[in-house]
Amino acid sequence: MGFINHLSADQQFIFFSFVKIVCVVLPLLLIVAYAVLVERKLSAFIQDRVGPNRVGPGGIWQPLADTFKFLLKEDYTPAHVRKVYFWLAPAITMIPALLTMAVIPFGSTLGNQRMVIANLNVGILYTFGIVSLGVYGIVLAGYAANSKYPFLGGIRSSAQMISYEIAMGMSVIPLFLLVGSLNLGDVIGYQVSHGWLILWQPLSFIIFLIAAFAETNRLPFDLPESEAELVGGYHTEYSSMKFGLFFLGEYANMIASSGMMVTLFFGGWTLPFAGLDRPAQDIAHGFLHIGIFLAKMLLLMLGVMWVRWMWPRFRYDQLMDLGWRRFIPLALANIIITALVLYLRQ
Repeated sequence: MGFINHLSADQQFIFFSFVKIVCVVLPLLLIVAYAVLVERKLSAFIQDRVGPNRVGPGGIWQPLADTFKFLLKEDYTPAHVRKVYFWLAPAITMIPALLTMAVIPFGSTLGNQRMVIANLNVGILYTFGIVSLGVYGIVLAGYAANSKYPFLGGIRSSAQMISYEIAMGMSVIPLFLLVGSLNLGDVIGYQVSHGWLILWQPLSFIIFLIAAFAETNRLPFDLPESEAELVGGYHTEYSSMKFGLFFLGEYANMIASSGMMVTLFFGGWTLPFAGLDRPAQDIAHGFLHIGIFLAKMLLLMLGVMWVRWMWPRFRYDQLMDLGWRRFIPLALANIIITALVLYLRQ
């Protein structure tokens, strides 16, 4: 602590921001690795199989083996691809998922440090702005491959993500009409005194949840990479760590979406009993709040995984019809009704 006390205010801010980034990114990558193992075990349970069981007891080291497989496989770039775009696409897909985590409050406080990397007053606008960049990586992957199957996957993904971004963005507007702020910390503070927002806005949660499935290309909305039709979709031509980055991006997006739903609808790091809805007074309570947030997020992720192995895939016309003709009018009606109720209550 003596070292920190000798730093200026700006240097302390940079130092603690760096520490927070490390403490978010490293657990995020660990959760991504073991989320794959959990999903494989869950699918095996649903299909009455054993699942991964060769690498360590119960397959516990399977994520480590998969990591070495991605790193050690030949990094092959086909001769017919557009090489610059081909190399850029995996990074553009992965980076937005990591940047989204910057504004999500994953705890209350530790000491005098708030447990959020960037406490922005327009946190939700930042999130939607960054999330919209993810589609560029997928479109570039399809375009750069110079092959019809990846190109079709890229086109499908761009149409799907653009369509459901509108419904997702509109679904959270009633929340901010209630809270009166775009700061995600203020959203959690509102839920401390008024109850979790899923109780007040269940329709917003349903729309946000289903749009999150579409945004992360998860079943029943995995049309951009439907193996039965497109031989794997936009990442068909990729191998080694480039393919691994697409893989990481999908699961990191799922984590970010689950973290955002916990923050917006389930009170973030709070619990409505035992004094766990107030900022931490000591280090132990600070870590407890982080644990509460992670537990809620992991439960939501488990639900997302369960849906993948229980629901059939939508047809493409059903996917677009649901987004444009069902969810957007529903989200708009929810905004109008919420605004009217708030106006009449004043």
